[in-house]
Amino acid sequence: MSKTETPFEALNIAVLTISDTRTPENDTSGDYLTSQAKQAGHNVVFRSIVIDDVYLIRAVVSAQIADPKVQAILITGGTGFTHRDSTPEAVTPLFDKQIEGFGELFRHISYQEIGTSTVQSRAIAGMANKKVIFCMPGSTGACKTAWQGILKDQLDSTHRPCNFAPHIRLDNQ
Repeated sequence: MSKTETPFEALNIAVLTISDTRTPENDTSGDYLTSQAKQAGHNVVFRSIVIDDVYLIRAVVSAQIADPKVQAILITGGTGFTHRDSTPEAVTPLFDKQIEGFGELFRHISYQEIGTSTVQSRAIAGMANKKVIFCMPGSTGACKTAWQGILKDQLDSTHRPCNFAPHIRLDNQ
């Protein structure tokens, strides 16, 4: 292997679905993110459905931020404008740094798929405790947009010119 080649490193990922109505039987967005992460060679080490409540979301996300096994957190749901959508309000205070480009790029890609309706997406991302956290809308289509257009590459340690792996706590190093 040359000095410029980087080996693939599987990440330990937590998948959270924020919803008042989803169950393990109908959580297609969480199923999609889980299957895609595994297919890409990553490990899904935690999966949960959390009702859309700021304090419950913060508690679960905080536990994953503190868990030394978790390196990335994928959150689907709660990013819209209804009175129950509170993922950005719950998660943003936990960030050490915000990743503005995620929401910007997600909405750019999404615009090509759903037009101006993308302005109603409050997709956000950030870093906390050397872990990356991505919050995307709850539809399976939005999760596909985020995974295929951004997350698949940015969670891949071999992706060039850059990816998030060097910024994530990798306890095996």
